[in-house]
Amino acid sequence: MDLVDLERRAAAALEPHVYDYIRATSGGPDVLAQQIAAWEAIRLRPRVLTGAGAPAAGTTVLGTPVASPVLVAPMAQQIDVHPDGERATARGTAAAGALLGVSTNTAVPFADIAAEGAPWWFQLYVMRERAVSAALLRRAADAGASAVLLTVDITRLRHPRPGSGVSVEPTEWTDGRTGRRLSNLTDDERRAIAGDGGRTDRSLGVGAIEWIRDVCGLPVVVKGVLRGDDAVRVVDAGAAGVVVSTHGGRGLSSSVGSATALPEVVAAVGHRAEVYADSGVRSGAHVAAALALGARAVFVGRPAMWGLAVDGAAGVEAVLRELREELLGAMDLLGVDRVDALARDLVHLP
Repeated sequence: MDLVDLERRAAAALEPHVYDYIRATSGGPDVLAQQIAAWEAIRLRPRVLTGAGAPAAGTTVLGTPVASPVLVAPMAQQIDVHPDGERATARGTAAAGALLGVSTNTAVPFADIAAEGAPWWFQLYVMRERAVSAALLRRAADAGASAVLLTVDITRLRHPRPGSGVSVEPTEWTDGRTGRRLSNLTDDERRAIAGDGGRTDRSLGVGAIEWIRDVCGLPVVVKGVLRGDDAVRVVDAGAAGVVVSTHGGRGLSSSVGSATALPEVVAAVGHRAEVYADSGVRSGAHVAAALALGARAVFVGRPAMWGLAVDGAAGVEAVLRELREELLGAMDLLGVDRVDALARDLVHLP
């Protein structure tokens, strides 16, 4: 599948402000391009005559079986990409045997997403009004979420068109569908977060991990870790895993990319917690490299969103199946038949 062509088709299908929001980064299109290039720069070192049979991509994430280590990242504003929003994404994810991340800002009720049959993790921004975040955690757990993705980085979106200094702020859109993006809250809770109470709590410390576990009883995976010492602190505080992530290039525009940070994080905590990666993964070879560097699985965001825009649930499924097939092809040529056989000696870093 040509993901560049898929994005082009998605752009033609979407309203310009929706397309711009999805592809926006913190510092222009070069930010994400550089992070994709970092994955592309990793060279693979095949083995030969290994006796390996036909490769299989199945694995588990926090004990949940998945058909491949390619998962769907949590993304906001899906209702503006397709009328069914996360319902369609969950349907396509389930058909591909994958796992779905569900955004705090989803416009679809948790129960409707869960009804599509895909295993899912709830992505949480802890708001200053903690009671609202606690309510969301309990509702997600009651609806079947099996883990919490605690997002700890911060975004600074800029409009992606060259020369434009216009900020992308989806909360200011006039599209009526966008107004439902917090559909899992009551009217009173929406009023409680209408001002500063709805802003992300930037004063969080590692104690938030225990607080989340106490509130909902689910394992916590901390998303947005780019340093080994931070990974150690959050795992020491009880995190079951970490996601090495730049929020798809929406964080600090000059930060290291996920491909660069992943080996350090794995070296720090890979023996104690599951490590995942996202931000710029665009091919089966990238997935193979991430797993060889110690990731348990990867999340993809924009490619799934382009598939959703072009062909709904079937488009999401097609993206996930294509990445799985590309991974199987890479494994075959690398001389391994299981994803847990993808080892560090199979990659050469630039």
